[in-house]
Amino acid sequence: MKTLLYLHGFNSSPASIKAQQTVAWLAERNLGQHFHCPALHYSPARAASQIASWLADRNPADVTCVGSSLGGFYATWVAERYGCRAVLINPAVRPHTLLDGLLGPQRNLYTGEEYLLTTDHMAELVTLLPTRLTPARYWLLVETGDETLDYRQAVDYYAGARQTVFDGGDHGFQHWQAMLPEVLAYAGIDPSATEP
Repeated sequence: MKTLLYLHGFNSSPASIKAQQTVAWLAERNLGQHFHCPALHYSPARAASQIASWLADRNPADVTCVGSSLGGFYATWVAERYGCRAVLINPAVRPHTLLDGLLGPQRNLYTGEEYLLTTDHMAELVTLLPTRLTPARYWLLVETGDETLDYRQAVDYYAGARQTVFDGGDHGFQHWQAMLPEVLAYAGIDPSATEP
């Protein structure tokens, strides 16, 4: 079965706005079984282990990874390790350099979970950096108004991949709902179908 594996960003959760927009859109069409959004652990190593466990019994050709921000970094790791395709939404290209300035106490915006972000977590991110990219596996979605990440870094990093760049917007990616039908079609899920 074709499935969207949605990977949320830093200090986020399956309750994030884009994840919930996707859940609602698919539910209206009885397509919810095509969506999986795990609550990723704050430890990158443990998050990678969660993702790997879910993928263990699945055909990578049936999975399209959708990753937002830090989830876009994880989706890149998935795409290169397992051969899946990935849709990257305002992705973090080198999160270990971005998050290094946030070391210390953290609180998940959605769950309220408190934890300590450490240099060990940065080292875990470095181990997930791909040694190469296969541009044909990616579709990059960015908005130039992203206030958290410089969209140009992603445009350069994923050179050769399919890219859609919207003027304006923000890190939350305001075009997500409008893009859902096209993203589903990219994943091999008929967005016009209503399954019983």
